[in-house]
Amino acid sequence: MGKGGSNPPPTKSQRKDMKLLYGTTWISEEEPCLGLFEMNLQTPDYSGFHRYQIIYVMRGDAPAEYREDMGKESLWKGAEQIRIPGGAMEDGKYYVEETVGTLRQMASQLRVNPIDIRDLLGLEKLVKK
Repeated sequence: MGKGGSNPPPTKSQRKDMKLLYGTTWISEEEPCLGLFEMNLQTPDYSGFHRYQIIYVMRGDAPAEYREDMGKESLWKGAEQIRIPGGAMEDGKYYVEETVGTLRQMASQLRVNPIDIRDLLGLEKLVKK
């Protein structure tokens, strides 16, 4: 086995399907938004974990990723990680229903009043008390 790990290179058909994701350093509240995520991730300098708000916006016909550092993970103890879709891709085309501002407002509300996943899935009805 050569240097560089044990993963084989992508096949020709896999390379055809690979797309480069662009990054951006700015977004506007009115921009079409594919999704918003708040996740605890390793910092780029490997100094620890921080919570990041990651927003995917449409720039032309391609998505672009914006990341905002929300501070140390310890500041968010007990806070659920958030994933809010704002659009979808079907048959190679993106359909966007929401804006950055709308999804940011939803994220703010979810931080204050998180959704009870057990209630959402109806699990309490399945558990005998």
